[in-house]
Amino acid sequence: MQYRPLGRTGRQLSAIGLGTWQLGADWGEVSPADADAVLAASLDAGVTLFDTADVYGDGRSESLIASFLAARPGHRVTVATKMGRRMAQEPANYVPENFRAWTDRSRRNLGMDTLDLVQLHCPPTAVIESDATYDALDDLVADHTIAAYGVSVETCEQALAAISRPRVTNVQIIFNPFRLKPLDEVLPAAAAAGVAVFARVPLASGLLSGRYTSTTSFAANDHRSYNRNGEAFDRGETFSGVDYELGLRAAARLAAALPDGVSLPAATLAWIASRPGVTTVIPGARNVAQAAANASAAQLLDGGFDLAAFDAVIRQTYDELLRDAIHPLW
Repeated sequence: MQYRPLGRTGRQLSAIGLGTWQLGADWGEVSPADADAVLAASLDAGVTLFDTADVYGDGRSESLIASFLAARPGHRVTVATKMGRRMAQEPANYVPENFRAWTDRSRRNLGMDTLDLVQLHCPPTAVIESDATYDALDDLVADHTIAAYGVSVETCEQALAAISRPRVTNVQIIFNPFRLKPLDEVLPAAAAAGVAVFARVPLASGLLSGRYTSTTSFAANDHRSYNRNGEAFDRGETFSGVDYELGLRAAARLAAALPDGVSLPAATLAWIASRPGVTTVIPGARNVAQAAANASAAQLLDGGFDLAAFDAVIRQTYDELLRDAIHPLW
């Protein structure tokens, strides 16, 4: 496993982290025992970042992480949580008293006096651009409610606005072979500013797992069933905004370019993690096998896999199948 700095915090993050939306809700049911096993497999494989949010299972994901880490004193895990989706995502709700209430709730859920990292959870653009937002976050740092803060975003323009703020530690953005726009400006700007980048939705909600077909079905309470066209939240969060059938075609093309013994998800995670400016990739996992496989993708960063050749196939596939539909939107 490779480790990279979390901005200017002094913390080191694994190149492959763990996203824990799956442990809360919206991906079908995951039992506490299964969640604990996923966290253990990730930690055992060298993962030092657990990414969560206060709305994942209405705090369930945070609480599961707290129980797991409480039994492992001396762990090196950084827990990054998010806030801002417990109320309507309107600029008037992003005020100091709500920031305080949200972070206090996460502190209780996670059993922490000071939260390692809190990210605004895809807030409106006006919130990202407001001086008052960062004044309120600075106050939380000053009184040790949080150690650092960042912003999770939907668009590249939002990411660039957040990166321009001097005390933003990280930005979290969707980046994968189906969403290449961050390569243009976001990754170079973040690297120049010393801002960490968390690549989220790296496997396009499973489309880049290589396991799905035209007949694959998902549970009714899985966002891959109920949010394909943005019915519940930004449609870019589900399958990266790519049409499902078109995504299957693109994924098949990428898989066909891989050598024997290299899986599509492993190659994808390694490719993302190898891009200059990316600090960590945060795939989710619902079981031990997925968690272990995700973490093992870091081995492809150490040689033996032609990342440059795979990069060329990714860019060609994107240009031919996806760019016109995807690039202008996020």
